[in-house]
Amino acid sequence: MPAKPKTKRPKIKQPKTAQERMRAHRTRLRAQGLRPVQHWVPDLRDPRVRVAIRREAALLAKHPENAAIDDWIDAAYDWNEWK
Repeated sequence: MPAKPKTKRPKIKQPKTAQERMRAHRTRLRAQGLRPVQHWVPDLRDPRVRVAIRREAALLAKHPENAAIDDWIDAAYDWNEWK
């Protein structure tokens, strides 16, 4: 009986750590011409932030030119995109 040719088994790769996966992901993104940017946004879970937003919204609603600004936005924006 002839001997079977030896087939190479694929090497078992060790699982990558989260840090290695993230590094590889960022490398792929940079190769596409992208770069990481960090954005800081208001924390809407914070009651103080929500109070400040409500206060600012009330002030904006009372602005003397509010109607004119709303009219300008209505004229300038293409509302058909929302359909």
